[in-house]
Amino acid sequence: MEILKKIWNDKFSRIALIILIALYTVILFADFIAPYSSMYSNRDLAYAPPSTIYTINEKGKLSLPYTYNYIREYDPNLMQTVFKQDRSKKYFIKILPKAEKYKFLGIIPTHRHLFGVDKGGEIHLLGTDINGRDVFSRLLFGGRISMTVGFLALLIVFPIGLLYGGISGYLGGIVDVLMMRFAEAVMAIPSFYLLIILAAILPSGMTSVQRFALIVVILALIGWAGFARVVRGMVLSIKQEDFVQAEKIMGASKMRIILRHILPQTTSYVIIAMTLSVPSYILAESGLSFLGLGIQQPDASWGNMLKEAQEFTNILYRPWLLTPGGLIFIAVLSFNLLGDTIRDILDPKSEVRR
Repeated sequence: MEILKKIWNDKFSRIALIILIALYTVILFADFIAPYSSMYSNRDLAYAPPSTIYTINEKGKLSLPYTYNYIREYDPNLMQTVFKQDRSKKYFIKILPKAEKYKFLGIIPTHRHLFGVDKGGEIHLLGTDINGRDVFSRLLFGGRISMTVGFLALLIVFPIGLLYGGISGYLGGIVDVLMMRFAEAVMAIPSFYLLIILAAILPSGMTSVQRFALIVVILALIGWAGFARVVRGMVLSIKQEDFVQAEKIMGASKMRIILRHILPQTTSYVIIAMTLSVPSYILAESGLSFLGLGIQQPDASWGNMLKEAQEFTNILYRPWLLTPGGLIFIAVLSFNLLGDTIRDILDPKSEVRR
């Protein structure tokens, strides 16, 4: 509770914490919040701009929020497709309307969504992509992958790194030398290029779930070595403490001493390292998906959604396609701000206090 109070008292970490809580809450309830499923598409509305929501009618009076459908036309003067509003009919925005069926939290079947429009109308808060899919809905579903890949990788990285570094530092001698040389060899592997190679040779028939699981494992198996090296350095000093020597005299086994008495002393560093490691995994997954080697279409992740915005014409005329990049930036920055604050709080040698 004391740590949470200190985090909350720092204005930057408080903002970062609120943003992260909001992001994870939104992606948790993505099925309910999103007006469409991640697979819904309307090819007639490919690259349609964001829907304009009106609260004042044509007579200048306040009205319930409504929008108009878009009509796709070809402009011979501009020599390109343009979208114009069909003002012949208004479509009012509804709260908790019936729409596509889904399972709330993956358990409860329901048709209710947070918002929608009258039957026959469509609402796209952030426009659509090349396939006429709602960008806002896909951002929510894509966030489930991009924002969870880091935590799933940590479930593999930290147990391996803690145990490996703990055993190496405690045993010392030739065992320590051999274990650290192996860890250094793993650290010497250029991780991003290895990811590209491994992702490229994955079978093309794999589902996105299988590919996602393999990406998590790959990220984890090349990320544990650096963490293990730091833990080993901490263990070298901790094992000289009196309480460790007392356990030896009492006849405790080496593994018991490592697991019950030494590794718990590294908790502060582990918490800091976890917070600062998540952004790197988010960026790694986004980078792979952006290059077409991660999560594949039609499944959504922020990385493969951002890939569509790499074309200059899309950046110039369809800026809403850059939204995934903005969310990646915000999420990574928030994790870094939060991690820096936690480090200042837990590190007794830190001279900077927020």
